[in-house]
Amino acid sequence: MGLLTPRKTPSFFLLLLLVAPLAETHPSTVLWAGPAILIAAIAIAWAAESAQFFIAQGFALAILAWLQTLPEFAVEAVLAWHQQVQFLLANLTGALRLLTGFGWPVIYFTAAMVQRRRGGPPIKFIQLEEHHAVEVVGLAAPLLYVGVIAWKASLSIYDGVVLILLYTAYLLILSRMPPEDPETIEDLEAIPRKIVTSPRARRITLIIGLFLFGGVLIYVAAEPFLASLLALSAAVGIPAFVFIQWVAPVVSEFPEMASTFYWARSVNRAPMALMNMVSSNINQWTLLTAMLPIVLSISIGSPTPILFDQEQRIELLLTLGQAVVGMIFLMNMRLTWYEATVMFAFFWLPFVNSSWAKPVAMLYFAWAGLEVGRMIAGRRKVLAPTHFARIWKEHIVR
Repeated sequence: MGLLTPRKTPSFFLLLLLVAPLAETHPSTVLWAGPAILIAAIAIAWAAESAQFFIAQGFALAILAWLQTLPEFAVEAVLAWHQQVQFLLANLTGALRLLTGFGWPVIYFTAAMVQRRRGGPPIKFIQLEEHHAVEVVGLAAPLLYVGVIAWKASLSIYDGVVLILLYTAYLLILSRMPPEDPETIEDLEAIPRKIVTSPRARRITLIIGLFLFGGVLIYVAAEPFLASLLALSAAVGIPAFVFIQWVAPVVSEFPEMASTFYWARSVNRAPMALMNMVSSNINQWTLLTAMLPIVLSISIGSPTPILFDQEQRIELLLTLGQAVVGMIFLMNMRLTWYEATVMFAFFWLPFVNSSWAKPVAMLYFAWAGLEVGRMIAGRRKVLAPTHFARIWKEHIVR
């Protein structure tokens, strides 16, 4: 019967995309859905933390990032399926800016605060491991292509194919990486350590079971949680655009925030927490962005690009500029207290005055240009590409 239209939807697609009538969802639903998502986040964090000793940490974090962003994928899929194009970029940019501008700095602040409370020395920076260069370089590739998308002010199915290929290459590289050193097992907290030291059959069952349990629980609870907050926002008069851009991403990114801040309590686990965030950045710049024109085109019944108006283009450039600055910061394999603080401050500037979005975007790119100039002048180290080249030679092309 040809391509699908919204009125001729197969049952399996309805199951994935249709949300419960929001008007029937009471704000009090959050009282059970919120704890359910928190439990799911902890479960998949334990699974990923345990799995890194048997598969590459980066690959485990990529799986974790995908599971954690299921609510975000669900929200965007619903918006695309119902052809609410005006909200697609709002939700995507809000989620990405929340991850980078809020999530990255708070990981540093959490690690520094917990370290201070435990009587340890001050933390001046989060030092990444050499193998984290794969994630840092892996973030650079989609950002370069998204720059092309922003320049032409449109997102098509063909762009989606390129972004999916970039993510596939990223996963293939991660899959060739070695697992973590068993000597660091003693650094784990009680439950992950118990899982790692269990007999092989029980260990595999527990890890897979926790991943599945967390993923299913997020899938079941995310929609009621989102709907209850939407009902609450309507009750207090929050505009739909503001809700889609900021309230919905806060909810959909909640599982990831919970697990990464859980790791950030330990200085040794703070780099893993940061890479969890970076993995989600890569996930959303590639797979989530690619999904939008694909689902929209299926809904309409023909290949349909998403065209950006001036305001949407500025939102995309603001988000891209923030991501580029963050990626450049990580090129020296560390995130300093100064960088975290300034990123956190810049994140809030557009909230002060919405007309500041364009100047802040320009400031981000100017800042990125300044940092690149410092790299060329030798005043800022560029370690990630060197580490990546070594990893490529030792583990990918051997």
